[in-house]
Amino acid sequence: MKYILSTLSKYKFRILVVIILLIIQAMCDLALPTYTSKIVNIGIQQGGIESVVPKVIRSSELNNIKKYLTNEEVNKVNSEYEYIEKGSKEYINKYPIVKSESVYILKEDGLDLESILMYPIIVYSTNEESELSGVELVQKMKDTYKGNENLIEQMGISYVRNEYESIGIDLNDLQMKYIYKTGFYMICVALTAMGITFVSVYMSSKISAFFAKDLRSKLVNKVMSFENEEMGKIGISSLITRCTNDIEQIQMLVMVFLRIVIFAPIIAFGAIMKVSGSSMGWVIALAVLAILSLMFILFVLVVPRFKLFQELLDKLTTVSREILTGLPVIRAFANHKHEEERFNKANNDITKNGLFINRAMAIMSPTLTILMNSISILIIWVGAGKIDVGSMQVGSLIALITYTMQIVTAFLMVSMVLIMLPRAMVSIKRVKEVFDTQVKVKNNIKLKKFKEVNEHSVEFKDVYFRYPFATEDVLHNINFKITSGKTIAFIGSTGSGKSTLVNLIPRFYDATSGKILIDGVNIKDVSIKDLRDRIGYVPQKGMLFSGTILSNIALGLKSEDKKVIENASKISQAEEFILSNEKGYEREISEGGTNVSGGQRQRLSIARAIAKDPVIYIFDDAMSALDYKTDALLRKELSKVTKDKIVFIVGQRIASVMHADVIVVLDEGKIVGMGTHNELLESCPIYKEIKISQLGE
Repeated sequence: MKYILSTLSKYKFRILVVIILLIIQAMCDLALPTYTSKIVNIGIQQGGIESVVPKVIRSSELNNIKKYLTNEEVNKVNSEYEYIEKGSKEYINKYPIVKSESVYILKEDGLDLESILMYPIIVYSTNEESELSGVELVQKMKDTYKGNENLIEQMGISYVRNEYESIGIDLNDLQMKYIYKTGFYMICVALTAMGITFVSVYMSSKISAFFAKDLRSKLVNKVMSFENEEMGKIGISSLITRCTNDIEQIQMLVMVFLRIVIFAPIIAFGAIMKVSGSSMGWVIALAVLAILSLMFILFVLVVPRFKLFQELLDKLTTVSREILTGLPVIRAFANHKHEEERFNKANNDITKNGLFINRAMAIMSPTLTILMNSISILIIWVGAGKIDVGSMQVGSLIALITYTMQIVTAFLMVSMVLIMLPRAMVSIKRVKEVFDTQVKVKNNIKLKKFKEVNEHSVEFKDVYFRYPFATEDVLHNINFKITSGKTIAFIGSTGSGKSTLVNLIPRFYDATSGKILIDGVNIKDVSIKDLRDRIGYVPQKGMLFSGTILSNIALGLKSEDKKVIENASKISQAEEFILSNEKGYEREISEGGTNVSGGQRQRLSIARAIAKDPVIYIFDDAMSALDYKTDALLRKELSKVTKDKIVFIVGQRIASVMHADVIVVLDEGKIVGMGTHNELLESCPIYKEIKISQLGE
């Protein structure tokens, strides 16, 4: 997990910017229902009048209203209103009533006067006769209409509308100005939210894409450090899936996290705060409970299938890879039907699993739609009753529905993430397994350098080797020493440990016990890079990479030196077939070198090793695909460039090894003979049997 978090921390500033943008976007989204409510409630129903506190009122009216106020409240009202004498030229055009009567104009917004003036205005406007004082009448009305303030507010708005009309204010103009102003604000907020959404999605996509790129690079670099043991433990097909599909799942999780996991709680919390004072909170609680119940059922059903899906994907990748790479063998043995059945089984298993997941998700979509619509109907039904008794306005009901849908949608998005999370967690675990895999062959903490010597040497001292999880050693007590200018060859029956032995030199595996010394230095004490820089390795199967002949031969070079490459091609007997093609060294090589023959692949692999000009050459049965003539010419030319080098040859044919300075005969992992060709014919029965079986008496 630390590799994923460390990779993500590189983008922490951008992530912070995305979070800030999401907060602003949530604020914009939460503001839109409020503006809708204002347009309906204030703009349409109240004619653009925002408050029961008149912005302008005739002095006679205000003086009458003051009779229902306490002395303290009267002082407060006087401080908030400015007195305008009748006949004031400054206000005649704005308020025609000023010609004949003085008025009071509100200095500021007067919001703190609503609780003071709302009930006195209603008591005054109803003109009820009573023995009670004005203050007592106001208190009586407050007690009567407690909990139904919305109805009182609408009655107060009606009084203010009539007062404005008496003063000469154009009510239609007042209404349209309010609608235009609020609509303009609403459009600005909507455009801001849209712009922020675009930017945040773009940044989130970019962060997740670059995060996946970096994580994939780290994962591939880790895999590149694996030796044969680690590759065999996890499996090549599984590693391919982990570097592609699993990284893609993690990328999607990061994208969803940046877009939903951060945004949904903000919008849900904000919407809950907006409707927290509503009397219909129980409807929202019911909606959230229903959605969580549905998500829990889906979670229990689908989550186990996600883990199984990744395992089945691994299996399908393995089968596909085996069939594609082994297609010539399948054709040769006419085994198409069996392989088709094997592929169909893996394909059907993953299809069934995928169908179950998709069907479950498909059922969820209409179920949630029905649930959300049912909640809307319930809100409208309950809200209609409240509107009928005057305890709620239409715009408030619209806003409540919108906020409820925002809450439901937020919980839905979080639930979707919770469903996706297990599959992503499986991918994270699989990627983590690769990062946590301990590489057995690695550099020591304290490294040595190779000695500067006149004559190089390779020495095996009491070397034993056992493959991981095996019960028996493959190599037993291997001892020999070879120096510069010498060629040592290994021969023996299949499975005798020839390739295993030479694979210990570049540390593809580490010896179980004993030492391997190069120039007197234990190969475990030097860096792997320094060790392999001194070795030119040609495997049994010539491996080529997609590119050109030039790029393949130059694989071990720091730069593509054309003269060095041409010389290496000439020595390896590859020059003839290279130049026979009109593109020459620029001829394209397909993946795995499938567009050249086995012998050509081997010669290009040998040319690659020669071009590197190493201290030690290792030819692991690297000439098995060559004919005797090409083999002889290659060895003759090769001897010229290896006269001061150390050469290891693994061979199956006597003709390939008989000219070596030292021939080592292996049998069941043990050295049963060592010497020259003639010496072994006299002293080693196994070598003599091999010679007779291949070349006769």
